[in-house]
Amino acid sequence: MAWYALVLLTVMYSLSYADRYLVASLGDPIKAEFGLSDSFLGLLMGPAFALLFAVSAIPIARLADRMKRVTILAAGCFIWSLFTLLSGVSTSGWMLAVMRIGVGIGEASFVAPAYSLLTDRFPAARRGLAFGILALGIYLGQVGGYAGGPAVAHLAGDWRGAFIALGAGGVLLSGLVLATIAEPQRTHVPRMGPQLRLIARVLWREPAYRLANLGMAFGSFSGMAFGMWGATLFARAFAVPVAEASARFGLTFGPAGFAGALLFGVLSDRLVRRDPRWPLRLAGLSLTAATLAILAVSWAPDIGTATVLALFAGLLGGGWSVGVLTALQTMLPQTVRATATALFTFVTTIVAMVCGPFVVGLLSDLFGTGDAASLRPALSLCIIAGFPAAVALWRASASIEAARTGLADHFDTRP
Repeated sequence: MAWYALVLLTVMYSLSYADRYLVASLGDPIKAEFGLSDSFLGLLMGPAFALLFAVSAIPIARLADRMKRVTILAAGCFIWSLFTLLSGVSTSGWMLAVMRIGVGIGEASFVAPAYSLLTDRFPAARRGLAFGILALGIYLGQVGGYAGGPAVAHLAGDWRGAFIALGAGGVLLSGLVLATIAEPQRTHVPRMGPQLRLIARVLWREPAYRLANLGMAFGSFSGMAFGMWGATLFARAFAVPVAEASARFGLTFGPAGFAGALLFGVLSDRLVRRDPRWPLRLAGLSLTAATLAILAVSWAPDIGTATVLALFAGLLGGGWSVGVLTALQTMLPQTVRATATALFTFVTTIVAMVCGPFVVGLLSDLFGTGDAASLRPALSLCIIAGFPAAVALWRASASIEAARTGLADHFDTRP
């Protein structure tokens, strides 16, 4: 049942990411219909979705430390899918922004409960592979959002059909998850845990947790900025139709990231047996290489060169977050695992998802008229955040064992 649960959760994760990338892949048609600026488009990609996503994730995670995680996951999937469907009937940019807020609240139910549930399903020696498979949902969703979204929109006659179809599929999946995944047995008795403020303070005092969180946040800021605006850059820089640019971008980065996540998970599982510092070390090395690669993609002279470079960028960038999350679950005590993961995700979401796409759009408007000449430097200024993030991850690896034992002692539970 562990593998069945992993497969369904990966499909659920795919749908959540496909929804996020729909706005990016269909951004120009939405922009044209509602007369939006790049800044407002960035608002739809980032803050409209991510702000309440980040805020809602923490109380939901607190519930996941005490209540049935399967129920929380299924309810969240139903909510975000319903608002995705309603996005397809929006009549203005602001109405679409409100629907994105609803999507964000629903999707806040996924990350912490899912990782907590899988940690109880898989032993430590297999978690890297399990988390790597779950991370495939990001890249499957990227392919679905970037390639599938415009294709469905073309068949439906406009961009709205893609949102309606994706939302309907998610509603059906929520019922399947609730009916067929069993809640795993907890090895501790669920109870009211320590106060949130105390948990946050104790976690942030641990160098490994703090540096890993900063590395994840700013590495994701770099990747999210490019991931949400890359297809738009392809369309504007290389003068190709939006559907072709989105499909080329998604079908290049998605499968390459898919392979990268699997390879990273397998390699991480092997190396962690020798030294628990390796997942974070690999993450730092991979993020450095991926940051260089997406910078090169952003300034490629033609679409053929950009496509080739994108294969390397996707492969190198596909797995580094798996290493961070594997290390995170290793260092966290069970009684606060979901809550601590949500706090970790909160910082990452505010930096990467709330700020990343919006800052790119804002800079693009400041640098010019929203064409490729202004979008390229805007992207570049955001992408380089990946370099200091990689340094933070490498430094975090040095104290992961101290964090594991220290947090276990503090929260009076087994590591």
